[in-house]
Amino acid sequence: MKTTLRPLSDHIIIKPLDEEKVTSSGIVLPDNATEKPTRGEILAVGPGKKDEKGNYMPMSVKVGDTVLFKKYGPDEIEIDGEKIMVASEEDVLAVVEQ
Repeated sequence: MKTTLRPLSDHIIIKPLDEEKVTSSGIVLPDNATEKPTRGEILAVGPGKKDEKGNYMPMSVKVGDTVLFKKYGPDEIEIDGEKIMVASEEDVLAVVEQ
């Protein structure tokens, strides 16, 4: 049975996208030589933060967006054998548009 996460407040569930692990000269880099991913796909978003009146402020990202996020902002967890990241909306730096 697959676990489903429902983020709260302005939290976002991100599936990290692997960066290229081969240098331009063809050298394959081991996992411990590469930096943490800073790019990922949004899997789920919370309802947003509440304002002073108790109304939800809309999120600026949506499910399916590819985003760039702070290197050390999100928390990395493992669910059903898959590494995912939980971040606040403020940890997202940009939406990648192609």
